[in-house]
Amino acid sequence: REHQRRLQELREEAAEYYRGQRVPQLMEEALSTLFPLRPADLYGELANYFSKFSNAPVICKLVGRKVLDGVGQPTLEVEIYCTVKNYEKRICSTVIPSYSQISENALPETTEADEKERNDSVNTAVEWVNESLNTMLRDLKPTDQCQVDKILGDYFTKKVEEKKEIQKQLEEEPEATPVLISCAPSATSLPGKKKAAKPGKKGAVAKKTIPPAEPVEPVLCGSLAIGGSSLAVSKAGATVTRIPLYLHIALLKHGEDSPKEFTLPLPMVTVLNCEKHSPAKLKLMKEVMLIPPVQSSLKQGIERVLDIQKEIMRLLEPPGRPSLQPADSKKGKAHNTGKKAPLQALKRISHLGCLITGCDNLEQPLFLMQTACNNIGLELGADMYLAINCAAHELMDYVKGEYEILTGMFKSPDEMVGMYVELINKFPFIIALIDPLRKEDRQQWNNICCALGSKCYLIAEDAATYIPKLKIDQNMNIPMCSGVVLKYINQTTVSDLIEVTGLLDGQRHITILGSPDGESSDDSLVDLAVGLGARFIKLGGLSRGERVTKYNRLLAIEEELAKNRTLREANLEFIAFPEESEIEKQLSDVRAPPKPDSLPPKLSEPALQVHSLPAQLPENSTLT
Repeated sequence: REHQRRLQELREEAAEYYRGQRVPQLMEEALSTLFPLRPADLYGELANYFSKFSNAPVICKLVGRKVLDGVGQPTLEVEIYCTVKNYEKRICSTVIPSYSQISENALPETTEADEKERNDSVNTAVEWVNESLNTMLRDLKPTDQCQVDKILGDYFTKKVEEKKEIQKQLEEEPEATPVLISCAPSATSLPGKKKAAKPGKKGAVAKKTIPPAEPVEPVLCGSLAIGGSSLAVSKAGATVTRIPLYLHIALLKHGEDSPKEFTLPLPMVTVLNCEKHSPAKLKLMKEVMLIPPVQSSLKQGIERVLDIQKEIMRLLEPPGRPSLQPADSKKGKAHNTGKKAPLQALKRISHLGCLITGCDNLEQPLFLMQTACNNIGLELGADMYLAINCAAHELMDYVKGEYEILTGMFKSPDEMVGMYVELINKFPFIIALIDPLRKEDRQQWNNICCALGSKCYLIAEDAATYIPKLKIDQNMNIPMCSGVVLKYINQTTVSDLIEVTGLLDGQRHITILGSPDGESSDDSLVDLAVGLGARFIKLGGLSRGERVTKYNRLLAIEEELAKNRTLREANLEFIAFPEESEIEKQLSDVRAPPKPDSLPPKLSEPALQVHSLPAQLPENSTLT
């Protein structure tokens, strides 16, 4: 009898518990809803019906792991596990790309030291993720990105202060060694210094004083853990809410005002890498990139790029090939004097996923691109455009105070501006220059923007390396430019990207998301670019798996948006800067037609040359 009484009490207690949870009511609603449907998998539908009443997933574990990136360098992978319906479940993982500021002309010992520091940093990042961050982020919802990033930011700040305190103590001791590390050369071994101290040139003095290079921003050992964890949580948030990552990012940026339509970023596809150590002379053009026009689909644009790439390979292969100079350009005698050396193909694929080649002057790669397009019936300036990554900060000779654009040929910052004006006027299908000058040459940035801003995007990449350091109050700490290339590296968080792109949007700067040299097969960068509304995306070439996977993701997003009818065509305009620079005024009398009073032309319009100069330069002018 006692046993029966206890059993009755349990039944009443259970009934009260289930009534408190509305189980009988919800069960009746579920059965009434599903009966007319008579689903084949009744219990599966019941599970789906009740899943919406379950608790939201929460983070239960972070796992950090050391993996290899696309060039075989160590980097960090972060896995997110959540408690979902009372069970631990792996949600997603992300691999943060490795990044190094070591230039191509770095000494072997510098490169070796960088590799050791990188390895130590990855090991520290794995430790942070598996220990401290695993505990700190536990029980948080993966959709609470702001709270997660605040915790990550506070933890990073704490680590920076700890390292500074340790470094301060070590500096008080003899033979102290710094604890804050940097993956970039110090001010005494800046790019270009290698050629500065030549025998017999000890007394060389800079012709004109140039602004000194800004101090290298120290990279805290282990900072990869911050960026990797933030991005992994963002992917987990998109996964548990069952929406694409790009939509999740857009909701984080705009909230309820999230755009109903999306514009795809135009890809800057690298096709040529002019290697600085090749036997050829040209140093200025680190990357020659193709940009499809906005009026064509991304799929059509990529197909055109592949056709051009194949034609370039064909032009470079035959030993007795004809001159790469287009027939219609032979009228200009200025660049036709003397016999030109054939463009040299090294038949290697760069880590950027493109062909490595060597050139002897500025015009050779441009004529190569022009010839390849003409041969397959495409016109540069209408069917395809060019962008050039100059990487000028790698070319400065700090003893001469000049840029070495060709082997043995140097130009001052002011002369560089004149050279670019002449280059764009002669080749108006170049619509973007990345890092045409060092970030320190701010006056020359002002000049080139005023001279070319209505014809070409002037983009800063080196100045935007460290995203958390970009903003000062509500202003951007960058030289005058059309926009910046942002890279998701080190301690950058998703919230940092959202904040900085918001500031860029408000100041009429364009945003380009770029992949660093040490890429991984993680394709999250593409979703970030779409969700943040980037104008361009810079992914490298179409010849390496870790880069092609991102182009495939971009194509998949285009297909998805087109199917949902939420794809909006880009409407691109150049940025008209307020006044014309002195150098453009000096050159305009002999080279430029009067400027119309209309707005800057759109890239989607074939008449890109409205603000451009004639195809031919005067006979007494030369680019080199």
